Amino acid sequence: ENNDVNFFSRHLMCPDTGISYDEPAPNLFSFNSIYGMCSNCKGLGKSIEVDLAKILPTPDLPILSAIKVLEWDPKLEDLVMGILIKNKIGLKTIYSQLKPEIQNLIMHGEGDQEKIKALYNKSIGIFRYIQILNESNIRWSHNFVSETECQMCLGARLNPTALNFKLREKNINELSNMDLDDLHQFLKNLPKILTVKNKAIATPIIKELLARIDFLLNVGLNYLSLNRPAYSLSGGEAQRIRLATQLASELTEVLYILDEPSIGLHQRDNEKLIDALKKLRDLDNSIIVVEHDKDMILAADYIIDIGPKAGVHGGQIIAQGTPKEILKSKTITADYLSGKKFIAIPKTKRKGSGEFLEIKGASGNNLKNVTIKIPLGQMVCVTGISGSGKSTLITDTLYPILSQYFYKSNTKPLEYKSIKGLELIDKVIEIDQSPIGRTPRSNPVTYTGIFTDIRKLYAQLNEAKIRGYSIGRFSFNVKGGRCENCQGGGRKIIEMGILPDVEVLCETCYGKRYNKQTLEVRYRGKSISDVLDMTIEDAVTFFENLPNLNRKFGVLNDVGLGYIKLGQSSTTLSGGEAQRIKLATELIKKDTGKTMYILDEPTTGLHFEDIRVLLNVLNKLVDKGNTMIIIEHNLDVIKVADYVIDIGPEGGKGGGRIVAEGTPESVANNPKSETGKFLKLEMK
Repeated sequence: ENNDVNFFSRHLMCPDTGISYDEPAPNLFSFNSIYGMCSNCKGLGKSIEVDLAKILPTPDLPILSAIKVLEWDPKLEDLVMGILIKNKIGLKTIYSQLKPEIQNLIMHGEGDQEKIKALYNKSIGIFRYIQILNESNIRWSHNFVSETECQMCLGARLNPTALNFKLREKNINELSNMDLDDLHQFLKNLPKILTVKNKAIATPIIKELLARIDFLLNVGLNYLSLNRPAYSLSGGEAQRIRLATQLASELTEVLYILDEPSIGLHQRDNEKLIDALKKLRDLDNSIIVVEHDKDMILAADYIIDIGPKAGVHGGQIIAQGTPKEILKSKTITADYLSGKKFIAIPKTKRKGSGEFLEIKGASGNNLKNVTIKIPLGQMVCVTGISGSGKSTLITDTLYPILSQYFYKSNTKPLEYKSIKGLELIDKVIEIDQSPIGRTPRSNPVTYTGIFTDIRKLYAQLNEAKIRGYSIGRFSFNVKGGRCENCQGGGRKIIEMGILPDVEVLCETCYGKRYNKQTLEVRYRGKSISDVLDMTIEDAVTFFENLPNLNRKFGVLNDVGLGYIKLGQSSTTLSGGEAQRIKLATELIKKDTGKTMYILDEPTTGLHFEDIRVLLNVLNKLVDKGNTMIIIEHNLDVIKVADYVIDIGPEGGKGGGRIVAEGTPESVANNPKSETGKFLKLEMK
């Protein structure tokens, strides 16, 4: 007779440990649900921690100088002074020479006190003090904290229960972190190991998952993972994800409008995107694409060409019809599509200074211990398949290194071993397509600094001197000369409650920004408001007798911005226009010829003719001895570079290696380079 006692349970329970789990439900695997999220980071995967490196950037200085945070709050200095006096330590003592227990006392205190009143207790320590201020959202404390991986879930964002459920030894976080290519293959192989019962349940789900992933693969996003944060996606990537969503929905009789869907897409994947759009069209949908890509334009069923030029010189339909009909027209677009106009390859390459900036052991994200030598004094193009690691190497590794070195930036570069040649350049400037200002008051002449020269001119006029007007009188941001009804804005905002705010012309100055007395001061018959209403090309002629202003406006005109008004609001400028204003600002400055410029996809949103103008500007900066690093897919830019660094061979984990480097010609002839294959065709 068997007297053994056996325990049975209807629940998911381990009889040895007594640990039990609830029946799994969909919300258990969501980091946005209280049932699934990590209790420590609340499903964020990261936590905000006090950063010792920011508090103590230079430990080899005397104590009060070494602890940077003391400059921000006298209470902290009292805290440290109390510890020093109590332990009979002099103020000239070097922090790094303090005993570990004293350092620990300063940083962490004698106890970890939770209440706000502990702020006045000298035993709290700097770390806890800053932590409490940061939790209370005291702004200056943000300078001394960093975002770090959650120590409980290690970035997985889910609680241990959710992570203990596994499919082929992989939990949901591990699946979400796979490249879409790998996830697709994993799901395809999954039915092979399932039981008959499980296969019946899983088959329709797997079919749906594979279909959705297929749509993402078809728009060239194979290198992404499902866990990729939305804020880290480029505009082109986000747009292609939305496109894949629409493809999956299989809606019909819908009008889709896409703006530059080819942004950030390598030529190899361009055909996939075009095929995806054709599939959407074939479902009886209509698709309007605003695009400059040659392949996309020629693949269209119907083309509408607007021009003939930009700004006040544009706004007309100059040609429309099928690609064959457009090619027969006499527009600038047609000339570039047909090959009548093209960007020529320079006969000689710049030799540069012969010196290099060398990064060793870059291993952030998907980079495979990369070492590169960037030639100085040349235009360098960094190319490769989408997701190959271009931005990781340049934007996330090189730029933060240089920014820390020159400007003491708090931005941390991704992992690398060493860098050589920093002393060979004197500054780094990143020129992107972000707005030159975020308010209507910012405009091209305020950004470039030219408006200061214009105001000085008006302040020196006889009429201004008689009236006692200084340079400040001609600023629309300062009381005295501006219209006080709109406070120099020229327009007023009317709040509409639950409806969007409405912007109306100021009824006092009618958009002129200044009061009547200021507008009575005129130069060559024009008030300062009239000058702000001029286009840049008109300003070149108007100020022809003033060499300084004429030269500066000439630079803005040369970069193709002659149609823009001097006082045009920065919020109305496109990304390409904003970028060219930044480049013109650099050309206006007197430089040392040792600057490094970094540009990421500068051709975004630019027409073939705009690219030609942009290259002229970039060449002028490089001809002065500066170094230009351009992350780019556009073959017109790559073929005119002095040096090309091609990263790949694939995107995601299949990338992160230097595939080819050298002149465009040598990269074009390298059989290992995907970029080279298309570059070779372009250079024929």
